[in-house]
Amino acid sequence: MAELRPSGAPGPTAPPAPGPTAPPAFASLFPPGLHAIYGECRRLYPDQPNPLQVTAIVKYWLGGPDPLDYVSMYRNVGSPSANIPEHWHYISFGLSDLYGDNRVHEFTGTDGPSGFGFELTFRLKRETGESAPPTWPAELMQGLARYVFQSENTFCSGDHVSWHSPLDNSESRIQHMLLTEDPQMQPVQTPFGVVTFLQIVGVCTEELHSAQQWNGQGILELLRTVPIAGGPWLITDMRRGETIFEIDPHLQERVDKGIETDGSNLSGVSAKCAWDDLSRPPEDDEDSRSICIGTQPRRLSGKDTEQIRETLRRGLEINSKPVLPPINPQRQNGLAHDRAPSRKDSLESDSSTAIIPHELIRTRQLESVHLKFNQESGALIPLCLRGRLLHGRHFTYKSITGDMAITFVSTGVEGAFATEEHPYAAHGPWLQILLTEEFVEKMLEDLEDLTSPEERLSPHPASLATLVLAETVPQQREQRGRQPGRVGLVCLQPQPQFKLPKEYSWPEKKLKVSILPDVVFDSPLH
Repeated sequence: MAELRPSGAPGPTAPPAPGPTAPPAFASLFPPGLHAIYGECRRLYPDQPNPLQVTAIVKYWLGGPDPLDYVSMYRNVGSPSANIPEHWHYISFGLSDLYGDNRVHEFTGTDGPSGFGFELTFRLKRETGESAPPTWPAELMQGLARYVFQSENTFCSGDHVSWHSPLDNSESRIQHMLLTEDPQMQPVQTPFGVVTFLQIVGVCTEELHSAQQWNGQGILELLRTVPIAGGPWLITDMRRGETIFEIDPHLQERVDKGIETDGSNLSGVSAKCAWDDLSRPPEDDEDSRSICIGTQPRRLSGKDTEQIRETLRRGLEINSKPVLPPINPQRQNGLAHDRAPSRKDSLESDSSTAIIPHELIRTRQLESVHLKFNQESGALIPLCLRGRLLHGRHFTYKSITGDMAITFVSTGVEGAFATEEHPYAAHGPWLQILLTEEFVEKMLEDLEDLTSPEERLSPHPASLATLVLAETVPQQREQRGRQPGRVGLVCLQPQPQFKLPKEYSWPEKKLKVSILPDVVFDSPLH
């Protein structure tokens, strides 16, 4: 629960906000991280020393539900001559380390990121006659912050988030988000590390889909060129009724050309999926080194978890030979030793099944495999093939219902344990599938009906959000994420429904793909 108050109003947990010239005695009592961010706010808004704030009544570190201590709301006059309208500017406090005493974030030094390394901002176009900022963006920001705290996954510029509904719970077409650097807020050096500011940008479904098919940065650049769709400062207008492609049809050509030239920036998803080793003898139930649908899945080892994480994180390294990172023998339990034990790693399983020691897992070459996806993850198979593998890259599905993963790799990817001689290989519950360019083209022809309108039923909201990774240049993630293994996961919008089940088979390749209803994956036995 949160309450609205001026930031200068006294409260049990919200002292008044000092400016850069606050008396030394008071500044020494004010949380240093909070004081540093307020200083940047005062730089931008010297005439608004006490903006309205949405304040968490019970702070997160006292057991409250809201990770953000405060969201400050400023009135920005914009610049009409530069097509920047007047708007409300929202700034969060809490994703970075405000206190430095380990009550929320582990202090790791002044040279790295503070807390998660960033705070969120949002710019909402001010409506005519509006005298006070709407407070719904604060809850939107709290929702994103909850995801970050619960999953340990950070956001970076270019990431995209599907919200499945209008951001303000109206009838607006603005139902999803992209993230970019705030155009005015500068990185802040606090006593607990560096804080950058990521701005939320509201977008339509068609714009989000294009960001997935191509990349978020490309769509952000297009939005900047359309004043009513964001303009130079990417200001969200919830009343916008047209997509940028309806406003300027030529922009679709730029997206299509970008997809053809660059491929997709989407390197992986966390989704409902599973795989079955069809070459495994049915009676071989004791072999813990492979996964069979219908049995309790084993957990990924810490080293496999780390390699999958690195696979996703490094997916944007566009080299002539993209590389899957090697399993690091120095790491025993992924990144667990680098953070507070109370936080859950998004690639760790909640299963009580014991982790299989990495050294006891041998890589197995499989003769025949059966891949199973729900309709949301199945809808991304053409993107995986056309936007990733045909560009010499890789694509990973990480199961959210069981501790297993599927990575598709092209022949140009080094470091994979799947080879052209043995295209199906498993390391415990992690399956890798190597597909040649010729076979990818064949699969795309056979899977064409996945994107054919006549094969779709009317869309409906997804029962469970699928998480996707929108890649950022690895160097940026390493600079912004306190832990090198963090990746930015965001929610995928529900895809149009198919007539299920769907079955595809390539007998000559001993490969079968099924697209099944969600209920199949909700069952503990699949």
